[in-house]
Amino acid sequence: MDAVIVHFRRGQRAFNPHQMIIKVAETAEAAKKFIGKTVSWSSTSGKVISGKISALHGRTGSVRAIFAEKGLPGQAIGQKIKVQ
Repeated sequence: MDAVIVHFRRGQRAFNPHQMIIKVAETAEAAKKFIGKTVSWSSTSGKVISGKISALHGRTGSVRAIFAEKGLPGQAIGQKIKVQ
């Protein structure tokens, strides 16, 4: 399934490139099914960065994904990501 990367998870002054907000569904109840699944983003050059969905983010069907090895670049915002 495809989802869309919405934004970095951020605080008032700093952002964390290892944690991303991803829109996977229209409601929080539908998004709960995706917790624990893996996500992978691939760049145009073929580089693949994988992460894991950890929790819900709000009530609009967004989830928080953590990319432990390497954070995503800013170019990833607005692009599609694969959910397995």
